Amino acid sequence: LLLTAHPALQHSRVNRALLQAGRQLPAERVQARDLYALYPDYVIDVPAEQAALAQAQLVVWQHPLHWYGMPPLLKLWLDEVFAYGWAYGQGTQALRGKDLWLVTSTGGAAEAYHPAGHNRHFIDAFWPPYEQTAALAGMRFLPPMVLHGAHEVGDAEVAEHAAMFAQRLASYPDWPE
Repeated sequence: LLLTAHPALQHSRVNRALLQAGRQLPAERVQARDLYALYPDYVIDVPAEQAALAQAQLVVWQHPLHWYGMPPLLKLWLDEVFAYGWAYGQGTQALRGKDLWLVTSTGGAAEAYHPAGHNRHFIDAFWPPYEQTAALAGMRFLPPMVLHGAHEVGDAEVAEHAAMFAQRLASYPDWPE
């Protein structure tokens, strides 16, 4: 289940390319959902989203890093869809054993994500909320896929990144890690 959350997807070369790459895979392999297109009014169909999650073994959160986290609609989606008694809590099993993969892009260069850089931390310092969400739901948090400097990278690098993303989706769960 590929969940894309970009508040201005029409302006994003990277996230648009990733979503397109996911949509080019067979529908029985990858279900791609653009959350901002599905829910422009922010009214989320929780039963539909939970049904989609129930069918998936791999859940992909694909979005730009937005103030060091997820964009607002994905956060609302998480708050509503990962409900107590369904995604976590005593006796819940809905997501247990599934994998969560974060695929994100940053506006800043890789060097900005360093203790001496603009963002003062390595990029993985921003993963704990994602990791803990996965752990609480009984999911395995996979190593994120990150493209830094999304505003500056050339078309060839975007295409290469999207191709690697598609290859990973197509070969899941047989990844080299």
